[in-house]
Amino acid sequence: MKRLAQLHPARAGMTLVILLLVTSSLAAGPGYHVVKTYKLGGEGGWDYLTFDPASRRLYLSRSTHVAVIEADSGKPVGDIPDTAGVHGIALAPEFGRGFVSDGRDGTVTIFDLKSLKVLGKIPVGDNPDAILYDPSSKRVFTFNGRSHDSTAIDAAKGTVVGTIKLNGKPEFAVSDGAGEVFVNIEDSSQLVALDPARLEVKSRWPLAPCEEPTGLAIDRKHRRLFSGCSNKLMAIVDADSGKIISTQPIGDGVDATAFDADSSLAFASCGEGVLTVVHEDSPDKFSVAENVPTERGARTMTLDPEHHRVYLVTAKFGPPPAATAEQPRPRPAILPDTFVVLVVDR
Repeated sequence: MKRLAQLHPARAGMTLVILLLVTSSLAAGPGYHVVKTYKLGGEGGWDYLTFDPASRRLYLSRSTHVAVIEADSGKPVGDIPDTAGVHGIALAPEFGRGFVSDGRDGTVTIFDLKSLKVLGKIPVGDNPDAILYDPSSKRVFTFNGRSHDSTAIDAAKGTVVGTIKLNGKPEFAVSDGAGEVFVNIEDSSQLVALDPARLEVKSRWPLAPCEEPTGLAIDRKHRRLFSGCSNKLMAIVDADSGKIISTQPIGDGVDATAFDADSSLAFASCGEGVLTVVHEDSPDKFSVAENVPTERGARTMTLDPEHHRVYLVTAKFGPPPAATAEQPRPRPAILPDTFVVLVVDR
């Protein structure tokens, strides 16, 4: 303020107005909101969705099949059938192949990225859930919820090359693209670093105070990991030491997280109907930028890093069925033909 006071009064006043406007703009947040809704309908639930930057397609898991649409228009492109209990879709563009984790069958469906034609199926672990392609090892990894392990697949040959024991229930996973893969272990609230070439566990880090971590994203430049936690926190972790750098409050019912490197923004999609946006002020400082209203159930998402858009999916819900001994907390029924994709943009 001393330097400001030394300016000519008119210039000082103008400078102060500019500073106030910039501060007000930053305080208002990035300004994300739902700009489009694609009404797709159809039966069944959903899990992960995946964005393909090359084709600008969205791959949507739909219980027994994968629906493929144009990301910019919502227009249907095609369908990948017979993926019972599908959870996720991984893309290996250098081989022109995609891989689907078929949770109910304990298999992975391999398909052609251009034609969407199914090329084959291979057995993996019990209930493959998250799935990713690691470009450093040229391998696809499934993270198997019931067998508590990860299956490694040669992306070019479509064959299983090994298994990594995880000693816990894996959730989301990410690759740093340079020789490491990270996965959240939900039931023990841990983060595990893997060597995708040697098929070994490198490190195992506690995530307390984070509980039941699900979503996981990475800032590759600054080596920061973003875990979405069931106790309404995002835990930001140093990918080299496992040290928790920060925890930030997020909405309830998180499933997925994402990180946009260009804007330094991390996202957490939460089932209560909010998308929490966290800004990376610096590699060691983070703050909540805004909480964007979405819709109830919109807890999985994917990011378009070129246009900085977030895509989420949800539907309308009816009353939950009666509780049973096998299902003490039953999920509410999904109303038919209400499935939608929400496009969130600035």
